Amino acid sequence: MNRFIRSVAALALAALIATTASAELKRDATAPLFTTRAALAGKEFGFSLKAALAKGPVVLYFYPKAFTQGCTLEANAFAEAMPQFKAARATVIGMSADDIATLKDFSRKECRDAFPVGVASPQISKAYDVAMASGLTRRTSYVISRDGRIVAVHSNADYRDHVAKTLAAVRMLGT
Repeated sequence: MNRFIRSVAALALAALIATTASAELKRDATAPLFTTRAALAGKEFGFSLKAALAKGPVVLYFYPKAFTQGCTLEANAFAEAMPQFKAARATVIGMSADDIATLKDFSRKECRDAFPVGVASPQISKAYDVAMASGLTRRTSYVISRDGRIVAVHSNADYRDHVAKTLAAVRMLGT
């Protein structure tokens, strides 16, 4: 009986994990267009996904909260990889529910002036299926081709593979 209960519990947990892990937008879906306030090198500006896509592919990565350990390390890793993203003509933008003042500071200190970070409003978070009940965003990276199609999705709380996987997807586009 004890073995049966453990098996049922394991199946229920697997179903729960599969349901939560599959919440993000799917590959080949059309990326929802948006505009938002963003910061680069400590300066605020208006970011438009449509305008960014006109220049090339976009890596849109959502992270939970600026200045937390994983989010800081992820921002540092994206900053380090920016020469490779630029060589592939890709725009990278980090998105979180943080306010613009926090993002200005984060863009200088942790993004190292290398790429912008934008405000993920509740509408943007919902459109990209990354909203969490806490008000934070789930760590999910999207690679969006110039035609607005999502070509890669990586959703994982562990920040470490987001840069490598998004860079590989951008390179596959061959732009």
